[in-house]
Amino acid sequence: MTAAIDERGAARRRYTALVTGATGFVGSHVVEGLCQRGDNVRALVRPGTETRFLEQWGATVVRGDLTDPASLPAALEGVDLVVHCAAKVGDWGPHEEYRRVNVEGLRALCDAALGRPLHRFIHLSTLGVYEARHHYGTDESEPLPERHIDGYTQSKVEAERLILQYHRKQQLPVVILRPGFIYGPRDRTLLPRLAARLKERSVLYIAGGRYALNTTYVGNLLHAILLAIEAPNEKVVGEIFNITDGEHVSKRTFFETVADGLGLPRPRAFPPIPIWLARLLAHWRESKFRRENRPHPPRLTQAQLKFAGLNLDFSIAKARQRLGYEPPTPFHQAMQTTLQWYKNNFPVA
Repeated sequence: MTAAIDERGAARRRYTALVTGATGFVGSHVVEGLCQRGDNVRALVRPGTETRFLEQWGATVVRGDLTDPASLPAALEGVDLVVHCAAKVGDWGPHEEYRRVNVEGLRALCDAALGRPLHRFIHLSTLGVYEARHHYGTDESEPLPERHIDGYTQSKVEAERLILQYHRKQQLPVVILRPGFIYGPRDRTLLPRLAARLKERSVLYIAGGRYALNTTYVGNLLHAILLAIEAPNEKVVGEIFNITDGEHVSKRTFFETVADGLGLPRPRAFPPIPIWLARLLAHWRESKFRRENRPHPPRLTQAQLKFAGLNLDFSIAKARQRLGYEPPTPFHQAMQTTLQWYKNNFPVA
């Protein structure tokens, strides 16, 4: 075992970590954060993917794919820490496509990890696993529904149940983190899509935009991951933790912060759409698009309705108590950093 120095100047264990989804939004931040603190980092990357930025940080690139189980044992050789960020995301498409990566890919990774001296296996889930309803301080004791509104969240529920089986039956040292709506630098999907909708003035408020959004700055999520790695086994192994910014941020606040920061028009002040009507519209449009076998979702889906129209307030008390998690970056500062990165990388005009 080798040692490194933590931010307090104390010696700590230096891990050999495998990060899945290493070229993605969250995974790239995890790779960078682990490299900066002195760990040996292996980045699991699919063949043909650009990796120069990972190598510049000091990571070792290993080629493999969760859907190719034969590629995983070599990637895990000598590893004592796994941070599993890879996932198929989205709110449209056959459930089996999501299960192939998010459930069966996880199963292959867990099988390849068995018998190795792992310190910890950090699995990134999502607050989307909770029922699609209003939430007011919901904590980790809330039972999860059997059926979900889209393939992504359905597969993430199944993935959680699967990896907890590996913990109970085969002592895999699992910690599950459930972040909310993740934003920050390197987001090349959600923020660009929102900016495009704001630019074309197609963002409308549901219920006046007053409900909470479960914002999770990627830097705060990284902080929670590092805490989950270092916390004592008895506090975290086999446990699940909600992770957010710990602030009340309304949908209106979020949308208008993005609009103002990018010089785009705020959503128009039409009479707010009631949520019951939005639900009917979303269900009708989704059913029509599925009947017609359309490859892309309609403008309003059940998942988008959850994001835009439901109160998404989740308790992070357990993370505070057991991980010592206090979100280090407040929302206003996190958004400044995020929007500056966006303006540096995407044309706004």
